[in-house]
Amino acid sequence: MGDHVDLVLEQWAAARPELDVAPMGVVGRLSRASRRIGTELETAFAAHGLDRPSFDVLASLRRSAPPHCLTPAELMRASMVTSGAITQRLDRLERRNLVTRKRSDADGRSVRVTLTDEGRALIDRTLPDHLANERRLLAALTHDEQQQLADTLRKLLESLGDTP
Repeated sequence: MGDHVDLVLEQWAAARPELDVAPMGVVGRLSRASRRIGTELETAFAAHGLDRPSFDVLASLRRSAPPHCLTPAELMRASMVTSGAITQRLDRLERRNLVTRKRSDADGRSVRVTLTDEGRALIDRTLPDHLANERRLLAALTHDEQQQLADTLRKLLESLGDTP
């Protein structure tokens, strides 16, 4: 058997045999896996009325220390939401009463984003389904294979500068 990337590698080997196309095997598979997993995650989030960026913001607030409050800049660093999207995302979440924004008492220029009770309840309902979905997506790998893959991907991401 094989996957789509195997076909691509075979085609390149025939078309350009002098080139080592092995990196395409890794990057192509990472890219394809990311797209397929992303689609599955979006479907699971949609069942709870969320999309991935909204889930990331709510999850970032939920896992922060009580009172589950961060600045927009802290949210950007803690979640997978870009700076251009954070204000728009917060506007939507605030309209749904999932977060509130308030000027900091310590620094009037700073805004604090806080998870509302409704936002906390939603993320607490969504998280178990999200984890079950991720387990389903990784079911083809043993626990040890999952750990090895996580370790290898961490090493790759660190080498690319993706550190806290």
